[in-house]
Amino acid sequence: MSKFIEQPSVIPPPGKTPKLIEEYAGRVATHTDVLSLARIVCPAGWSEVGQQPEFTETKVVLKGMLRVEHTHGVFDVRAGQAVICEAGEWVRYSTPESEGAEYVTVCVPAFSPDTVHRDAESMGQKERSKQV
Repeated sequence: MSKFIEQPSVIPPPGKTPKLIEEYAGRVATHTDVLSLARIVCPAGWSEVGQQPEFTETKVVLKGMLRVEHTHGVFDVRAGQAVICEAGEWVRYSTPESEGAEYVTVCVPAFSPDTVHRDAESMGQKERSKQV
């Protein structure tokens, strides 16, 4: 059955510099664990700790630049570009440029705090890579 989503559910973000998370489909907005679909707006200088999620995450950048650090390097994903991070891969996201970033993200299965597996606050990519 088709479902109309009049407005997203705003989800409180983790981290010191907040980002806006608007979930259109997922565990909060539509009570599904099949996938999540959200629009994210991150201010300049935002970053979060690394993670090794159990879901595959695809991000399409609409504005600005999203930096994606991963076990084998770094991608700077700009407006009109996308990145796919496979389940089980260590990644860390940030927006180091002055414009910040706006992007749409799809997680399969749906994002869950229990399956994102965030690093300890002080653990960086090099330390995490040693554990992978």
